[in-house]
Amino acid sequence: MKIAFIGLGNMGLPMAVNLLKAGHAVSGFDLVAASLQRLVEYGGRAAATVAEAVAGAEAVVTMLPAGKHVAGVVPEILAAVQGKPLLIDSSTIDVETARRVAAQAAEHGIDLLDAPVSGGVGGAAAGTLTFMVGGTEAAFARGLPVLQAMGKTIVHAGGPGAGQSAKICNNMILGISMIGVSEAFVLADRLGLDRQKLFDIASKSSGQCWSLTSYCPVPGPVPNSPANRGYLPGFAATLMLKDLLLAQQAAEAGGAPTPLGAHAARIYQALVEVGEGDRDFSVTYEYLSDLYRAEAP
Repeated sequence: MKIAFIGLGNMGLPMAVNLLKAGHAVSGFDLVAASLQRLVEYGGRAAATVAEAVAGAEAVVTMLPAGKHVAGVVPEILAAVQGKPLLIDSSTIDVETARRVAAQAAEHGIDLLDAPVSGGVGGAAAGTLTFMVGGTEAAFARGLPVLQAMGKTIVHAGGPGAGQSAKICNNMILGISMIGVSEAFVLADRLGLDRQKLFDIASKSSGQCWSLTSYCPVPGPVPNSPANRGYLPGFAATLMLKDLLLAQQAAEAGGAPTPLGAHAARIYQALVEVGEGDRDFSVTYEYLSDLYRAEAP
């Protein structure tokens, strides 16, 4: 299949590379020349413009930073494509924008899936991402072979916007649970409880969760967690803050009470403001430890 890929950043490039590995022909566009060069090194084709990238494409995948970028590029894509290619937006954006661009595509007789991902840079490189997909059943069936080349778990969440809805709900759970796990380890430290002992107990009892057993925020118990490599992301704290703010925006619009989600957003905002935004979001543990030391008498 001939696929255009718009947005070759930390997530987009490895996703595009996996499409190449699956035998697809990939034409990419990005504002960063070095990203285009890396795509070429893997066997893809660099395009000078969005229009050049999507010319003749059977599918177009976008992976962009925010809703404003998606809202800006979708009309450009719609004006340039030939035929009725499937559009797949894997950016994490607000639900309203996702629904709006899907409606714009539908006016041109073109299907658009909102298909944000979970799994981070590691999952993108390994091809093990989880895709949460919004769109029609027919569009989902068309997109499945493309998504399967980049991910391991692909779930059709519902109609347009449902993928983004699932993503922000999931990541609100993740942000809240990471703070809870981090607080528990800070308390254990103060009580003189060995970290490994707490992990061994909580991971087998009612405190068990992904933030503990797969992504433990303290060095030691989970060797592959970012805590064991200086909190290199992974999933940067700035991205967690972005998702929590999107969740709050949706909660406000929908009238949903999310007090813990709101509090989690405030904690990550404070963490970013002290310069920890580029580190993995599990650096919450280190931030809370430092906060305790600063406030201790």
